[in-house]
Amino acid sequence: MKKIFDDLSYQVSKQTTHRYSTSFSMGIFALQPSIRPAIYAIYGFVRLADEIVDSFHGYNKSLLLTRFKEQAIEAINEGISLNPIINAFQQTVRRYNIDTSLIGQFLHSMEMDLEQVLYNSELYKQYILGSAEVVGLMCLQVFVNGDARQYERLKPQAMKLGSVFQKVNFLRDLKDDYHTLGRTYFPNVDMQVFNNTIKKQIEEDITTEFDEALAGIRQLPRSSRFGVYLAYKYYWSLFKK
Repeated sequence: MKKIFDDLSYQVSKQTTHRYSTSFSMGIFALQPSIRPAIYAIYGFVRLADEIVDSFHGYNKSLLLTRFKEQAIEAINEGISLNPIINAFQQTVRRYNIDTSLIGQFLHSMEMDLEQVLYNSELYKQYILGSAEVVGLMCLQVFVNGDARQYERLKPQAMKLGSVFQKVNFLRDLKDDYHTLGRTYFPNVDMQVFNNTIKKQIEEDITTEFDEALAGIRQLPRSSRFGVYLAYKYYWSLFKK
């Protein structure tokens, strides 16, 4: 029975989430059980793409990412993939009618990580949109169960939440990204002269987005509100640290 394989696919996505992210695992566990598998599937998909560009050194990352993208598109069109993580993701996309343009934007940002990009304000916004904001929108589509009116109403705040999580990650990983991967995401920042004034400007931007995101969390359906708030609090604590 295909159900066995589908169940296994979601289990693989769940285990991937647990292995890579304590914060998201806690947040997802606090969601209503009926929507947990879909969020695990989304996380598993974006995590695997991120690992290709961040961790698979010594391999042809461009080829791997292209193949991953092609397999995802085929799976969404055909309704199945032999890759369990992609299989769980395509089911979630089809069930909740997630806009495939969001997936394309996400993968474009992953492609940007294949090169050493000197980020200005425009490229920074483009990267944040694809790597984080659209992921927030994919999750929102699950949270509102495909309700288009509710989705449009909460869309700006969901994008802010994805953005602020990503920016906190950038701040946390600033040194490693620069020395290990040769990346500096914050626009117009020279790591040779990074100081408290520059850091404070970044922190003020992040604080504003935290406030805007919280307003949206309060309007989420009860099935997802507490779980998202838990992830929010984790990232707020990480930011303060």
